[in-house]
Formats: sequence, C-alpha cells, structure tokens
Amino acid sequence: MSDAPTSRRAGFRAAIERFLKERLDVRLGKLAPEDSKREALISQFEFETWIDSAARRAGQLQAVTHSLKPVHPDARGTSLFRPPDTLPLRPELGTGNLGAQFALDVVGNAAALDVYKFLKLDIEGKSLLDWMLAGDNALAEALSADVEQSKAWIDAFIGITRARGDNVASHTHAKQIFWLTGDDPADDDHYQLMAPLYATSLAHAVFQTISEDRFGEAGKLARQARRDKRNHDGVIREYPSLAVQKLGGTKPQNISQLNSERGGKNYLLGSLPPAWKSRAVREPWSVESVLPSFGSYGDTRDVLRGLRSFLGANPEPTMETRNRRDGYIDELIDGLVGFASQLQSALPPGWSRDPRCRLVEAETLWLDPGRATQVQTESDNEDFRTRWLAMDWPAEIGKRFGNWLNGKLDGKLPVGDVEQRHWTHELLADSEWAMHVDRDRRRIEEVARPQRGGP
Repeated sequence: MSDAPTSRRAGFRAAIERFLKERLDVRLGKLAPEDSKREALISQFEFETWIDSAARRAGQLQAVTHSLKPVHPDARGTSLFRPPDTLPLRPELGTGNLGAQFALDVVGNAAALDVYKFLKLDIEGKSLLDWMLAGDNALAEALSADVEQSKAWIDAFIGITRARGDNVASHTHAKQIFWLTGDDPADDDHYQLMAPLYATSLAHAVFQTISEDRFGEAGKLARQARRDKRNHDGVIREYPSLAVQKLGGTKPQNISQLNSERGGKNYLLGSLPPAWKSRAVREPWSVESVLPSFGSYGDTRDVLRGLRSFLGANPEPTMETRNRRDGYIDELIDGLVGFASQLQSALPPGWSRDPRCRLVEAETLWLDPGRATQVQTESDNEDFRTRWLAMDWPAEIGKRFGNWLNGKLDGKLPVGDVEQRHWTHELLADSEWAMHVDRDRRRIEEVARPQRGGP
C-alpha cells in the first residue's frame, strides 16, 4: 500500500461505483422485475468485472483531435491525436489556439463509448483519464489492491491516447488535395499530396461558443439592454448566414463522441458578406399561435419548399432518404428555436399578461419563460410558474408543431397522423430545443425553490 491518502482512494472508488450504479439502474429499469436477464446484468456491473471488460474494450477506441470520419463516414484511414500545446501558434485560428482547455474526441466502435464516458468522470476538477495519465497512486489503489492488475488496466485505458502504429494512411473515400509546393505546376514532383482531416476539438469549441453567443443568458441580457437603449457591459455577437451541417444522420455516435454530444450538429460560418435585414420584433397580439408567423421567418419558406419538393418526388424509402428528410426537419427546428429565442430576448418578461395576448397557454409558457422568474408577490406569477414547471407544455408545442408542418405539406403530399407524430418526436428529441428548455427550467426552479420553502 502506498502513501496515497485513504480519503482520496475512497473518493475515486465512490465516484466509479456511483457511475456503475447509475448505468445499471438505467438498464434494469428496462427489464421486468421477474426477467431472468436481471441477474446476469447485475453481475456484469460488478466493480472488477466491469472495469476488466472496459479495459479490454478500450482498445476499440482512439482519442483524437483531428478525425477522418466527418470527411466521409465510411473512410477507414488515419485519425490523429495532436494536443493543442504540441501545435505551433499561427495568425489564423486553429487547434493550437485552444491551449490546455480543449475537448478530447474519441472515434472507434460506438458500442464501446461507455468506456470513454467512464474515463471522462470528473473528480476534483480532473477527468479519470487525466488522473491515469498523471500516474496517480490513489486512483490505482482504488481500482484494485493488486498492483499488477491495476497497472494493466490503467495501461489499457491510457492506450486510447497513443498513436495506432507508425504508418498513416488515407482512403478512397477521404478527400485528397495536390498542393503546389514548387515553382513548376507542370511538374508532378512539385506537388505535395495532402489529406485534410476534420479538426474535431476545434469544431466543438466553435459550436459551444456560437451556441452560447446565440442562446446563452449573457447574450439575452445584452440584447435586452440594447432593446431598452441602456448601457450594458456585455457584448452581442451575431452570426449572419449561419448554417448547420448534420454529420452521422440518425446515428451521430458513429462519427465520434463529440459529434454525438452535439446531436450531429456542426456550425458552418457564412462565407459571404452579411446582408443585414434588421426588423423590429412585433408582439404576437390577437393571435392564438405564432407558428403562422414562423412560416415567414428567416429561411423557413425555402426549407419548406425544399422539403415539399424532395418528398413530392416520392424518393425510395432508404436510409439516405430518411437522413435527407430529417436534415430538412432539423433546419426547421433550428429556425423555430431561433425564432422563439428572438421573441424571448426582445420582449420584456411578463409581456404575455397584456390583454392583447391571446396565445394558447402552451405557447405563452414557451415564449414568456421570464414571467415565471419574476418574484413579485402576485399570485399570477406563482400560478404561471407552477404551470410552467408541470412540464405539460413541451409535448403540446411538439404536437402543434407537427400539426403546423402537416398543414404546410397537406394538399401537396399525403400526410397524416403518422407523419404528425414523427414531426412532434423530432422537435422534442432535438438537442438545442432540449437545451433551451432545460436552461429555462433550472432558472425557474432557482426562483421557485425559496417560494416552496426549500434550502
């Protein structure tokens, strides 16, 4: 036994056991109490059994910062792990600018991604993988009292950061570029063949930054101050002509772990000079729904036209067809989230109290979450907050979105209840929609807690 503090060993052990219990509980929750598979499943999640299995499966994963899969999902070439601090700093923005705080990505067998979730466990501000790479004795002892066994497991886990062989290889599905490095473009020897990879860690940082600028609380406060024409220390960042690229279709985890965390979404910045079309946000007075207004918002008309044209051609029922259809739906959902965010930012909290507001209750709860955070002693605020936190309204919004989209396609295509339910599911399962709802829920619960006599 080493000099590692007992409390730290216990802390590591408790965190790992908690991780295993949470995963086991989810699996058991899907089985009936009398199911014969329960006993075998419980044995799989015993501490040493699971750790041993995870260590063996770690060889199916590779930690990367530059990945080939986003270039083409069927490419079988080399991906690279190049930490930002090993790369030169250049005037252009690149992975080297990320410094020590960067998101490590993982590629490989999607069925083994639970191993990486294990290695990402945060303990005392560092991941388990970082503790392993640092050679921490307390963690080694927490894994096993057998020094050799613990060392073997740790070597297997940190192996995901090592290069896979000395040879690098491209693939017929990968992009390749002949780059002129000499002076004579007619001489083949004056070219270097380049195989560009996707800078996945950099792309993730860009996605997080843009999402925070578009939908974060600081941006909302700054836009509110601009609307009120008052000074504010915050900064507003706008991204005109922003596009969303979906990687991996319905299985984003087949591309990489970070791509899965983003729901397959990757932002592409507009490459054209911005053409600003500033338009004041109008209060949705005297209407029961804002969805008709959304129909003329941004690129919604163009996306609907593309979806109608695509489905109207009666494409074959293949995975490619489903992915392309879902791509159109993702664009509509992104637009709907942006449309709602614009209303929420531009209008003062509580605007839905105005007698001119005739929106159905679900849309009022959706579009005026600030009303639920107001702490005046009016019973209206508390009632509104209670109805919001009951969380019945997201399903109703999903249903109304499905009905609206069916209405836009009806007469052009044969759509009905099956399609309506699919559109509804796509909205409620969307990561950005869920992120916004969860963020507002946490803010409202913070206000509600003292009202309920909580700590």
